[in-house]
Amino acid sequence: MKEKALARVVLVTGVSRYLGGLLARRIAAEPGVEHVVGVDVIPPPQDIGGVEFVRADIRNPMIGRVIEGAGVDTVVHMNVIATPTFVGGRTPQKEINVIGTMQLLAACQKASTVRRLVVKSSAAVYGSTPRDPALFTEDMGARRSPSGGFGKDSIEVEGYVRGFARRRPDTEILMLRLANVIGPRIRTSVTDYFSMPVVPVPLGYDARLQFVHEDDAIDALLLAGTGSTTGVVNVAGDGVVSVLQAAALARRPVVPVPLGSAGFVGGVAKRLGLADFSPDQMSFLAFGRGLDTTRMRSGLGFEPRYTTRQAFESFAATLGTGGGSMLVDAVTGLAGGASQSVLRALGAGVGR
Repeated sequence: MKEKALARVVLVTGVSRYLGGLLARRIAAEPGVEHVVGVDVIPPPQDIGGVEFVRADIRNPMIGRVIEGAGVDTVVHMNVIATPTFVGGRTPQKEINVIGTMQLLAACQKASTVRRLVVKSSAAVYGSTPRDPALFTEDMGARRSPSGGFGKDSIEVEGYVRGFARRRPDTEILMLRLANVIGPRIRTSVTDYFSMPVVPVPLGYDARLQFVHEDDAIDALLLAGTGSTTGVVNVAGDGVVSVLQAAALARRPVVPVPLGSAGFVGGVAKRLGLADFSPDQMSFLAFGRGLDTTRMRSGLGFEPRYTTRQAFESFAATLGTGGGSMLVDAVTGLAGGASQSVLRALGAGVGR
């Protein structure tokens, strides 16, 4: 039986983001961990306890000097950004996700002290199509690869990690493919979507969705960063909720829109600052996604505290009531010559 790994000097990227900061603090409190270095381009807004913060951009080769100087043995890569508006748009998002990962892996490859790498990946690598299996196992690939956005970035990130594994076979590598993280404190594109005063849903679809609670995500990442599991592991809460069930739990009226018009509605929501949804994310809302979590229990040894429904309910409890007419008025003003069927659907939904 393989001896349990013990992280002593850990570097966590993305500590100025919600999950990254919490994880760094949790790792620093673990027995046997001597030092935790947190890196990001801006100081963390939250208290990260005894973590040493170093202002560094993982897109810059100087990250290698940080790793070497601290004698890092475990790297936890949390700085893969899911929502472009949080970093100023799609271009900086892709640079951070893809270029940043390349530079970080190059630094890890040169550092003789690094012996373990944990990467926060995403179930977005599986895409969303009507031909998908009920549950994706870690050995399955996307039926249709994401055409852009965060899903495409995640596939590229995982590809670079596999290349790193070939060049550094002595390094333990674990990638966690997290379902959409949700909860009362975290903000994501999904929480923004279900926080809108009126929720547009693809007409004729009621996709099954899986979530993982923010606390469970942190617990799983803590096990990953301080344990010895390797490979790829799906992480999600048990069960599913449908889009319409989720909207009901969030106490939001729904507006059915043709799937072909979803891009227009998403653009309106983005211009209003309500949500930022890519075409691949709209496909997710139409077709959903399910994850097999057998390996999460048998390999990682992790048991979520929250089911998918409970995770969503903990988020929904933070929401107030929506003001649907505001969205419809704004859509009408911005639409110009847009599809009248979409506008009629929006108007009909507000009266529900």
